[in-house]
Parts: sequence; structure tokens; C-alpha cells
Amino acid sequence: MTIRVLLADDQALLRSAFRVLVDSEPDMEVVGEASDGAEAVRLTRERQADVVLMDIRMPGTDGLAATRLISTDPSLTDVRVVILTTFEVDDYVVQALRAGASGFLGKGSEPEELLSAIRIAAGGEALLSPTATKGLIARFLAQGDAGDDGRDPARSDRLGALTGREREVLVQVAGGHSNDEIAERLVVSPLTVKTHVNRAMAKLGARDRAQLVVIAYESGLVRPRAD
Repeated sequence: MTIRVLLADDQALLRSAFRVLVDSEPDMEVVGEASDGAEAVRLTRERQADVVLMDIRMPGTDGLAATRLISTDPSLTDVRVVILTTFEVDDYVVQALRAGASGFLGKGSEPEELLSAIRIAAGGEALLSPTATKGLIARFLAQGDAGDDGRDPARSDRLGALTGREREVLVQVAGGHSNDEIAERLVVSPLTVKTHVNRAMAKLGARDRAQLVVIAYESGLVRPRAD
């Protein structure tokens, strides 16, 4: 199945470079280009995109607002947004995760990383950049409007629906570990881990693993590290 990719960036040169890269792959194609967030949302609907590569800083409707509009649209529940940013350590990235993005990559990433990101997102997995995402989430995610300790009581209450094992798996997901890594750590099969992840997502109303990470931190289940 061909992955339908939409490019949203206000720099035409970057869009052109991304188009050449994406269209060179046999399993994906660029179905549209947008120079601002409003156009990105419109084209996502019209072109039936699977994955949107979204720049955060764009004129008019920015990438953050566009991500929120896409993630809250019932007709776009299967669309995944990958944030592209110049600076990986950026509070806007955290807001994008909260808004529904499946993850992010720095614009300086290698071509293979970008292509892998598209495939991972299209498969419904979270794209957690190994070089920055975990540290970024730990430093920023709990620093919001949920109180002095960053804990959101509403999020915390929702964890009561999880079993003990599902909580264990959620902690591991928040650490950025893959199903295979979690299986090894908890001495269970990867299929069992996948089942627990899917059940946790259903109970917590999470779109994907990235949203599970957000919930784990905002609920206080996982605490940000001081470093």
C-alpha cells in the first residue's frame, strides 16, 4: 500500500527537496504541498493524506494549530502528523505532542531517518527521536498549567482503569522503549506487550504511543528528571 504524504512548510526549497526524496520511494508518494497550516488542513482532507510532515513555524495558521485541527477532526482519525523543526529542543514540540502529533524530527535528520519516520507514523507507532525526544519530554511536558508539580488530576484519575501490568507497560512506553525491548524487560512476548499497549490506548483514549507518553507524564505516573 502506498503511503500518501502531505508536505507542509513555508519554504518552497525544503518542500521541493522533501518531494524528491519521498517520491523516490516505491511505497510512498507526495499528494500535496502546503505553505501554511490552514492550507495543510484543507489539503489533508482533500488529498486523503496518511502522513503530514508539518513545520511548526508557518505564517497565519501555524503548524501547532493545524496539528490540533487535524487530530480533533473525526474524519481524519487515521492521519498521522510528524513535526519537522529546526530545533529539536523546543517547547512548541511538546505542545504539538499534546495537540496530537505522533512525534517529531529535526530538519537536519538524515534522509533515511525521514523516510523511516514516515513509515513508522503510517504504521500507527510513535516517532520518538532517539537523540532528543525523551529528554525534551522529561524537561518540558510536565511544565504546563496542571499545577506546581505538572500533574494533571484528570489524567491521573483515568489511570485507575488500567491493570497493574498495563501501568508497567505504560511506564516503559514513556521511556521510549519498543515492544521488543519492553518484552525483554518484563519477560513476556512482544505480542503480549502489543496487547497491553492497545488496551491502554483504548482505555485512555490515546491516538497512538506518542499520546500514551503525554498521558504518562501529565498524570504523574512518570516524573520528569531534573537533568
